Amino acid sequence: MAVSTDIVAMYRGPAPVWRRLLSRAQSEPRALAYLMGACVIMFVAQWPAIARRVWETDPARFNTEGGAFQQAVQPEIGGALLGAVIFLPLIFYVLALVLSLLSRVAGKRVAAFDGRLILFWSLLAATPLALLNGLVAGFVGPGIGLTIVGALWFGVVLWFVGTGVREAHREAGVTA
Repeated sequence: MAVSTDIVAMYRGPAPVWRRLLSRAQSEPRALAYLMGACVIMFVAQWPAIARRVWETDPARFNTEGGAFQQAVQPEIGGALLGAVIFLPLIFYVLALVLSLLSRVAGKRVAAFDGRLILFWSLLAATPLALLNGLVAGFVGPGIGLTIVGALWFGVVLWFVGTGVREAHREAGVTA
């Protein structure tokens, strides 16, 4: 199925999507593509908040004529790009390793690749909420709305990861 179709299906019920994804042949490039897609979308989601931050710190530089706004935003966008596309994937690889180790301590049999796939796909599938979080951060700003949307995004990621670990454990039990 298409990635966008699978993302929509995850919100209806993640278990069937997990069974389909975990039954495929292991492909590290596919898992990396999921991670990089999620990181790029999370980078794009930061743009409204960056524009708001530049506006709030120095409204005079927000003049759209003559490219002053672009010059004010470019360093912020560059920093966000560096963080989201270079450092964040490394952090997520470490978190995927921790997820695999914790699942083994908890008695679940989740292979290292499955742990990476679970975390990376969960992040990609939750990117619509990350985009919503970015819009709220940019247009509404800090407050209860941003906290609620951020908590919702985090909760959905945990839901997807938890369901993925459960399905990976079932799959390992069937094949073992």
